[in-house]
Amino acid sequence: MEFFLQLVVSGIVVGSIYALVALGFVLIYKATGVINFAQGEFLMVGAYICLGMVTTLHIPFWIAFFLTMAVTVVLGLIIEKVALRPMIGEPIISIIMLTIGLSSVLKGAVQVFWGPNNRVYPQIFSQVPLHIGPVVVSQVYLWSVGFAFLFLLLFTLFFRFSPSGIAMRAVADDQQAALSMGISVKKVFAMAWCIAFLVAGVGGVFLGNINGVNISLGFFGLKVFPAVILGGLDSIPGAILGGLIIGVLEALTGGYIDPIIGGGTAEVAPFVVLVIILMIKPYGFFGTEEIEKV
Repeated sequence: MEFFLQLVVSGIVVGSIYALVALGFVLIYKATGVINFAQGEFLMVGAYICLGMVTTLHIPFWIAFFLTMAVTVVLGLIIEKVALRPMIGEPIISIIMLTIGLSSVLKGAVQVFWGPNNRVYPQIFSQVPLHIGPVVVSQVYLWSVGFAFLFLLLFTLFFRFSPSGIAMRAVADDQQAALSMGISVKKVFAMAWCIAFLVAGVGGVFLGNINGVNISLGFFGLKVFPAVILGGLDSIPGAILGGLIIGVLEALTGGYIDPIIGGGTAEVAPFVVLVIILMIKPYGFFGTEEIEKV
């Protein structure tokens, strides 16, 4: 039982970061109808920027963390302005291909600036583990899950109650109606990309503190994708639930099944469950069903 609880806690920690990155997927899809295949690279860039500030510029971690948030917002704005805004009105598939190209550009930029080697953050959090009942939890895990849920809560309140959040929801529901109400769709698009880069960057910083930083962080977006589809591509609560489910599922399969068959199930299990769930609920747990009559 103790081993099971330990795996569940580890799964919730990773799952909360999945949920944070999945939030970026959902925001961009809801606002623009585009699936952003560069979301994993946003996470990777955020991790490298904070690491660079801490190790090269010797900026204290927490100041670097908040500066990274500011930098990711600016980068999101630049990417939207330079690369994506000119694509408004173009076929969705063209914009999706552009995000795939963007992911390659970001990976290349990271290799140019920081090289291909694995890097680690200096020790930021205490190494003394905390005991919660029979479960032992490292402090970096608690900080990660705490910040992940804090950001998820803040953005949930933002979308529900703030004028900007309500404008984003209006654009997501009907762009033409939002335009007729005087809402700037272009500003909403820019906001969606900025928030998506921000939440991915925050996830990258904490994931980098847990696993180290290297170019493979860019593939994290593909690992998050089953969580997004599972919860529903246009659902924020679905992104949170899907992230937690996939995180716990990975931890349990990795802990129980990998030792028996030699490994690999933790990477495959989310996609197997995804296929099963989609056969039962094609739009995920909370996705909006679209019925087309022929």
